[in-house]
Amino acid sequence: MTCAYLAFTEKGLALARRLAEVLPGSVSRCGRGGVGLSEWTKVQFAQSAALIFVGAAGIAVRAIAPYCRSKASDPAVVVVDECGKFAVPLLSGHLGGANDLARQLGKACGAVPVITTATDANGLFAVDEWAKKQHCIVLEVEKIKQVSGKLLAGDTVKFWSQFPIAGKRPDGVMPAPAQSAADFALTLFPEGEGLHLIPKIGVLGVGCKRGTTAQQLETAFAAFCSSVGFAPECIAAAASIDLKQNEAGLLEFCKKHRWNAAFCPAEELRSVQGVFTPSAFVQSVTGVDNVCERAAVRAAGGKLCIKKHPGGGVTFALALQPFAPDWRWQNVE
Repeated sequence: MTCAYLAFTEKGLALARRLAEVLPGSVSRCGRGGVGLSEWTKVQFAQSAALIFVGAAGIAVRAIAPYCRSKASDPAVVVVDECGKFAVPLLSGHLGGANDLARQLGKACGAVPVITTATDANGLFAVDEWAKKQHCIVLEVEKIKQVSGKLLAGDTVKFWSQFPIAGKRPDGVMPAPAQSAADFALTLFPEGEGLHLIPKIGVLGVGCKRGTTAQQLETAFAAFCSSVGFAPECIAAAASIDLKQNEAGLLEFCKKHRWNAAFCPAEELRSVQGVFTPSAFVQSVTGVDNVCERAAVRAAGGKLCIKKHPGGGVTFALALQPFAPDWRWQNVE
């Protein structure tokens, strides 16, 4: 987590520096020739994962107010008083990690973490914080309150998971007979009206002709997602053969989606274990019988999930990185 600390007094600055030794980040002083509050907040709100104000909560509230947009995108904001007595999450307690950050800051300086989110205050399961711990994307942020609302009302919520979940199930959470009947689901293939949590564990294997444009890849990718029915939000990276590492269209396509791309030589792809869809033509051109499936599995270090899917001169496949979800949702000792 990229942290940025802002202090307002010499005492606060000393505490900020001490905290940054434990939870690294930039440290700035406001006033007395230091940074301006408004400009610092504007810059750090856009580029940092967490803003830590060492001072009064009111100052922080006024500073961040113009920039707050959504719990899905806003950074964590925590206030620590300059005496180090309290650590108060102000924004993005769950998805942004502010509650957990407040606990860590409290541990670092002896402050009491003041957690005010309703599920935490009542000792209940927080589905959005759990999603973050499992490295999942929340598809429908607005439905978080439906799950939390049921638990706060004393009702049970039903879940469905494509993956086995280790550990003791939280109180108030029961399995659903099908994804369509679940209040929330952990899945790569969302269906039904519940909240969908998508683990970011996919590696997209790509095969394409020389000179394939980014737009051609985009069109083929949209058709791939539609026909297979998986959530593209699961993709963490892309992979192909090293013959494609200078393909401008493929590089642009990956950059647009913010995927790191791995390019493997044919001999490495040939050594990948598994059952793959062979092609004599691909073998004659690349020296390996299949590019997209083998490259995806090689880069993921896991298993093939969706086999070779051709269309528009492009082939896609999807492999999954190892994934072992469990029911813990707080880093509380």
